[in-house]
Amino acid sequence: MEGIFSAWGRILAGYTPALSIEITRECPLRCPGCYAYGDDHLGGEVTLREVRDLKGQALVDGILALVDRHRPLHLSIVGGEPLVRYRELNILLPILAGRGIHVQLVTSAVREIPREWRGLSRLSVVVSIDGLQPEHDARRTPATYDRILKHIAGHEITVHCTVTRQQVNRAGYLEEFLRFWSAREETTKIWMSLYTPQIGETSAERLSGSDRRHVVSDLMALRLRYPKLAAPKGLLEVYADPPQSPEECVFARTTMSISADLTTRITPCQFGGNPDCANCGCIASAGLAAVARHQLWGFVPVGSVFSGSMKIGARVKRLRPAATHA
Repeated sequence: MEGIFSAWGRILAGYTPALSIEITRECPLRCPGCYAYGDDHLGGEVTLREVRDLKGQALVDGILALVDRHRPLHLSIVGGEPLVRYRELNILLPILAGRGIHVQLVTSAVREIPREWRGLSRLSVVVSIDGLQPEHDARRTPATYDRILKHIAGHEITVHCTVTRQQVNRAGYLEEFLRFWSAREETTKIWMSLYTPQIGETSAERLSGSDRRHVVSDLMALRLRYPKLAAPKGLLEVYADPPQSPEECVFARTTMSISADLTTRITPCQFGGNPDCANCGCIASAGLAAVARHQLWGFVPVGSVFSGSMKIGARVKRLRPAATHA
């Protein structure tokens, strides 16, 4: 509770709750269903592979300028594949840690995670893994299980799996996945999202309504047996009843997402395009929705307090002079 009030105080002071940056347009993977490389991810006029891509000092300076301007409490570094820019990240991550910013870096672990990142404060490395080895390796080559296990050695990671329809066709699949990754000493947490489609999408990845109900039921049982599964009270229940629009989604309202040119905004949320909110399975959206639905002292919804804080913080931010960085 103390952490919630601290965050509210900083939002009231004009801080941006969260900033998500696609640090590069480059990625050696071609994963089926990847939202970042969808034709409509950036609105339809340009795709991620076509935007201007920054490198070297220009990238470092550009990201620090965004951080100075928006003062995020939390920064997500995504891609593309962030490890393509590991040299720039070797410079950026210690600076961000020194500023007290919580950084989440999402990677396929297609290349070795730099040793220099071990022990960096406020850094969370999230490794995306699409199911068990046979399915994952087919979808995410060259970021195969063998390479991931080699590249995460000595690090502490969060495993993130997006559940697709292919994974729910075999009984016991999710438990086998949880058993494998829970046993790894590198794994501190396991996040399970559900595949989030675009409106009108028909794909092999899309879960049916029945699939979603089965996954939620299975995860509710599995969280009792696998403590590393990050599924706090209320989160899985949101998967069964997600926010129905970006206006209702705390994550969409609090997170500013910016593409690899460090200029183009991604709307209405990190998925871009026209996400099917009624079938959202984003763990960040579900987690924040669960918090917003919680009632303080049994009768005050957290979400209403948050909305008021955001309005006041926006006014403060407009009055604040632009920041500069050294």
